[in-house]
Order: sequence, then structure tokens, then C-alpha cells
Amino acid sequence: MTIKSLLPLIAATFVCGGSILVEARQPKPPVAVVKATVTKPVQPQWKLYTPPDGRFSILMPGSPNRNTQSQKTYMGEINLEIFVAEPPKQQVAYIVAYNDFPYSYGEMADPQAVLNNARDMALKTTKSNLISQRNIRSSNNHPGKEIEYINSGGKITKSRMYVAEGRLYQVMAITTKKQQKTLAKTITGYLNSFHVVLKK
Repeated sequence: MTIKSLLPLIAATFVCGGSILVEARQPKPPVAVVKATVTKPVQPQWKLYTPPDGRFSILMPGSPNRNTQSQKTYMGEINLEIFVAEPPKQQVAYIVAYNDFPYSYGEMADPQAVLNNARDMALKTTKSNLISQRNIRSSNNHPGKEIEYINSGGKITKSRMYVAEGRLYQVMAITTKKQQKTLAKTITGYLNSFHVVLKK
């Protein structure tokens, strides 16, 4: 059991005001012990998140974990910055990832070609089937693409990608078919909250 799954139980212990040591010394029927550990799923607290470089903002369920990965490409080595938030008690991950292109490539590349390549790579690496796609624009008019796809394990990804100022942004929500039905509005709100912050 992970710390994440223990947190609701710990919270329930404090809410009930009883001490675990006291319960251990005074025998009680099993029902009382079960009642002490039953709790409603913890609803994440959504807040506006801006990364250290300040180049985007988005609503996230809590503070995301940040990770950096290097990938070798035909353009040279590219750093991929990844921000992941996973609310407790839900089978969903909210992810923002971006990579900067070398200056010369970023200036010459056709944004639609970059977006199409990113779509094809996402489908290939996750071995997924495309459900839907459409061209979109960011709130400050950068070209983008929204795609939805499903992998062989039944995980559904809804992703919006944008090309802005030499950077490719990917904003994703990955979940199960069952959770997707209950989280559809939340996922749309999350995707809609993404905003590219222009360089000064």
C-alpha cells in the first residue's frame, strides 16, 4: 500500500478523534474498527500551476511532480520536461510535457508538420488507435491539435498539443474508460485551463 492510499485512512483517524492505541487496548466489535477507517475519497484541491520558467499556466489537482528526460533525436539531444499530478483514489493522470527545439529547426519547421509528427509518435509509442482529432488554437492563437486515442489496455488519452515560440507543449489526461465517463467535464476544464505565457 502506498502513502497516497494511506492518507485517507490517516485523515479518518484524526477526524474520528480516537487514538489507535486506545482502540487496541479496549476491544471493540469489528464494525467499530471498520467505521473508523471508512472515508469518502479525497477530492483534490485544484490550483493554478506555473513552472519555474513561467512559460505556461494550468489548473492542476495539487502540486505536480517534475521530471526531466533527455531524448536523442535527429536534431540532437532534446530535454523533455514533464509535470505529472495523480489525484488519490482516482485512476487518472494529468500531465504537461514540453520540449524546446534547436533554434534553427524551430524557425524553419512547419507547425502543422510538427503537430502531425507528435501525433504519429504518440500513437506509435503507446501502440494506440486514434479515436478523434481536430485542429485547434491556443488562447493566444498558437497552432495546435487535439487528439484522443486508446491503447490495447483500454487506457484513454485526451491530449492537446501546441507549437509556440520554438517549443512543443503536450497537455494530457490519461484515464480508464470507466473513469473517463465520470471525469469528462473535469478533463475538459483541465485542458481548457492551459495557457501559453509569451516570452517578454
